[in-house]
Amino acid sequence: MSSVLPVAPTRGRLRPLGLDEVRITGGFWARRRHTNTTVTLDHCRDWMDRVGWTGNFRAAVEGRIERDRRGREFADSEVYKLLEAMAWEAANGGDTPLDAGITALTDLIAPAQDPDGYLGTAFGRPGQPARYSDLEEGHELYCQGHLIQAGVAQARARGEGELAKIAQRAADHVCAAFGPGGIEGVCGHPQIESGLVELARLTGRQRYLDQAALFVDRRGHGTLVEGEFGRAYFQDDLPVRRATTLRGHAVRALYLAAGAVDVAVETGDDELLAAVVRQWEVTVARRTYLTGGMGSHHRDESFGGDFVLPADRAYSETCAGVASVMLGWRLLLATGEPRFADLVERTLFNVVATSPAEDGRSFFYANTLHRRDRGVAPPTDADSRRADSGLRAPWFAVSCCPTNVARILAQLPGYLATADDEGVQLHQYADAEIATSLTGGRGVALRVRTDYPSGGTVTVRVDRCPARPWTLSLRVPRWAIGATAWLIAPDGARRPVTPGTAALTRVFRPGDEVRLELPVAPRWIRADPRIDAVRGTVAVQRGPLVYCAESVDLPEGNDVDAVRVDTSVDPEDGAGGTADTAGTVVVAGEVAGGTGPSARAWPYEPLGHAPQEPPAERTGIVLVPYHSWANRGPSTMRVWLPTTEEDPPRGSDDGPGSAPAPDPASGR
Repeated sequence: MSSVLPVAPTRGRLRPLGLDEVRITGGFWARRRHTNTTVTLDHCRDWMDRVGWTGNFRAAVEGRIERDRRGREFADSEVYKLLEAMAWEAANGGDTPLDAGITALTDLIAPAQDPDGYLGTAFGRPGQPARYSDLEEGHELYCQGHLIQAGVAQARARGEGELAKIAQRAADHVCAAFGPGGIEGVCGHPQIESGLVELARLTGRQRYLDQAALFVDRRGHGTLVEGEFGRAYFQDDLPVRRATTLRGHAVRALYLAAGAVDVAVETGDDELLAAVVRQWEVTVARRTYLTGGMGSHHRDESFGGDFVLPADRAYSETCAGVASVMLGWRLLLATGEPRFADLVERTLFNVVATSPAEDGRSFFYANTLHRRDRGVAPPTDADSRRADSGLRAPWFAVSCCPTNVARILAQLPGYLATADDEGVQLHQYADAEIATSLTGGRGVALRVRTDYPSGGTVTVRVDRCPARPWTLSLRVPRWAIGATAWLIAPDGARRPVTPGTAALTRVFRPGDEVRLELPVAPRWIRADPRIDAVRGTVAVQRGPLVYCAESVDLPEGNDVDAVRVDTSVDPEDGAGGTADTAGTVVVAGEVAGGTGPSARAWPYEPLGHAPQEPPAERTGIVLVPYHSWANRGPSTMRVWLPTTEEDPPRGSDDGPGSAPAPDPASGR
């Protein structure tokens, strides 16, 4: 098994392939990963130096922390996430300058660790609150969980170093402080659970796994003080095993679910795993946006109730998208079911890829699906205190999202493929080179070539393989439902395949090619009618990409709220990866918010009465991939487009899975 794994379960249906087994070589994700490595990591470090978060460790050592500490109580975690991202990127690129950066940051934080292993700059020193005096909002375990994950990343990427030793000492402290006979509580922000399990996997030490399991089992028994948003905000209202859906603060809920899966897998707890699968199913069916985004409440950054998914109030925090990818990957490894990879793909392309600007120097914290005004550009020389800016901001007072994007992009090759006793499985598509060993040391080397997601052809060339039958499996995404996908064998035989898994078992030979042809084309998408906020509208999706209308592409003087689409004509491919709705769009001759004679005096009319409408013209507009919006300056934008007919067609239901039947200063 690879040693360079972001997630390294010791059991499960599928074995992940590590960063030393999979290399992304080109295309959509290679470009974004290059920007992440060459721009975003330095950008994050520069900003943390500028706003004083890295300086907190030096202030703690020098005894001036009470006066000089900067940032929120969880600012330490961003330094640790940056370290984790740097470690994974170093693993991708061999000997790089990142190693020197990791050493410099490690040398900065190491002296701040107390003799008993505790490490944190917001509590426990003269003039500060006592350690663990605010489990609800103090984030001490959350921060130390990110430290542990950074240490695991360094150990797997480079072998045990100083950062890994610091992390292990912190974990030993946590076990002593919160283990049997210690503090009988949990952190208000789940996260440490996965860190402890990965450290147990790395070191083989049972105490870390036991502590993670203890945290999962304690959750939901009211150990935290009920705050402004209730115990559900902390997922402390119901035990994990009894909950039926994800609820409360979205990032907290998803991190807890990921940690619970880690515990369930390592302990063989099928009941716990089934509980998380059940929660995922209901959440995907009732509480997830078309983009894969999760969380519809701004005030508490939380899930709304079932089908409460307003487009213009979508919070869909970037960190919730990252956490959803983490959870989906763990569920895929545990069960082997491709529906989990479907949601991972949707979220990667439409949430994770949306957050950073094309230049890698600014980010969305929240990801609305409908922007009604052009907004104001955030400052470039100060952190932004608003999560819902119309443009990406270079930094936030709560900048959890930039470092989270950085670490998931650094890990991304480890989310592409898996293996089992029978062969190799491809779950996400990118130009890549894969080299691994099957059972018995049988080597397999594959080259993947594709222009996905622009095109739907994925070609897998076998460069090395055993001289015996084995199975190559490719995921057929659920978005292809209702169209025909094809699998072409090395001998040219074609067979149609449906969403799920397309597998080919045979004696392969070096030079053999297998081709998957997916029906990538723009298509109208409808929403479940119980999602009241978007009833009477449709969206456009092309392959895994959700599209949107942006005001910069409309005839001059119009905003996106003036658009109505005619769904009797299918959208078509446009130039440069756009979708063209030529001849199918009616644009009212009224600027949004206008007060002239064409504006209605009263927006409500009796059914059957035909009010005088403002003049309109039938014209064509261009729709762009949602992940690209707001890269051309301030604009209005919408994903869900009103239709010209009263009852839109049923269209396609291509969700990734289904169940059986405002201010970031609010905190992490």
